[in-house]
Amino acid sequence: MTQAPEGTRRLPAGRKAELAAYVAEVGEASVARLAERFEVSVDTIRRDLDSLDADGHLIRTHGGAVSQAASPRPEFGLDVRTRMQAGAKDRIGAAAAALVADGMVLMVNAGTTTLALARHLGERRELTVATNSLRLPAELAPASVRDLYVFGGSVRLAAQATVGPVGFPDGAETPDPRIQADLALVGVGSVCEGSGYWTSNLAEAAMLRDMMHRSERVAVLADSSKLERRLFAQIADLGAADYLVTDAAPPPSLAAALVEAGVELVVAP
Repeated sequence: MTQAPEGTRRLPAGRKAELAAYVAEVGEASVARLAERFEVSVDTIRRDLDSLDADGHLIRTHGGAVSQAASPRPEFGLDVRTRMQAGAKDRIGAAAAALVADGMVLMVNAGTTTLALARHLGERRELTVATNSLRLPAELAPASVRDLYVFGGSVRLAAQATVGPVGFPDGAETPDPRIQADLALVGVGSVCEGSGYWTSNLAEAAMLRDMMHRSERVAVLADSSKLERRLFAQIADLGAADYLVTDAAPPPSLAAALVEAGVELVVAP
């Protein structure tokens, strides 16, 4: 009797467990790659991935899957990036919310970590919030906000964010340059010991730099997967922030650099 191929002999539950483990190991894989590796059809792999996503073992993407622990990348859609490092972002959001007092004026940039922050501001009152995020207004509790402003500019659909001037028209053609905030809460793409804060988009870097300059204090939000990486565009040097809020202790050299730059490290419990 001819023996069936290994992929068809494997029980579905066993295959899905191996599939989840493999995606966790490699970080990201396409449907075609997984179908070849596990010797089953692409339709079978798609069903397995849908099931594993529903059970919270990985994140289904267009054309494949990524591990929940993988480092988010700009090419991933916002909904996918929101689910990556979700636990860490929630803890960071809670810790960053502790820096916010009633009546503050906040500048908050677009990002998955700042979306987590917004969900922890429900107990605050009389906040004024200015943001370039199109998604963040829906995450804020109406009772917490006195005034809400969204910066204009070009729209980055994947990020659900605007990129443009940090200001608003005052009747003239140019944005009003006189706005300022008590606290800027800025999610960044990476934090480096020697070169500060980075993001992947040049125009976004300029916008975040302006938000920081227009705020009395600055809190940078970054999960531990973003520490000691360098991306395309520098936002600011390390000392431009008053706080770095993260989910795990940074490497000793970065911790020392933060102390030297006068940045208070807040590690979310």
